[in-house]
Amino acid sequence: MSSLIASSATVLPPCGPTALKSCIVSPLASQSRTKPASSRRASTMTVRCDVAVKSADSVNAEEAELSAEEIEAKAKVGSSIRVTAPLKVYHVNRVPEVDLEGMEGKLKDYVAVWKGKRISANLPYKVEFFKEVEGRGPVKFVAHLKDDEFEFIDA
Repeated sequence: MSSLIASSATVLPPCGPTALKSCIVSPLASQSRTKPASSRRASTMTVRCDVAVKSADSVNAEEAELSAEEIEAKAKVGSSIRVTAPLKVYHVNRVPEVDLEGMEGKLKDYVAVWKGKRISANLPYKVEFFKEVEGRGPVKFVAHLKDDEFEFIDA
């Protein structure tokens, strides 16, 4: 055990043709997490952390592209839409199924951009609808739609 205390931290060299950063791992810290196999020899653990570094040009280009798309999508939020595709939803309370074709709703959110990053959303537009239910009044529900499933209503 005294050899473990006297040893210094292990620095792992970067590998590969691209610029990588490495982590520093202390053998003493790894020993506190592992149990020695026997009293004669102590097992050692090596942790390797490699992080690829992007160039500033590639990061700025991605941010510019996303911001233009995000601005365009945010401009559409709040507009009224009409569903043009034959769609049915089954998640409305106290109604077995609702046919959305021809219904009008309000565009609530564009979910293909999350925290400034593009995500792969199959149904990127979140739309809010109201449906009259007998004995209950209007019921609010939300459905996610694609671009080609609705049209914007000029108000």
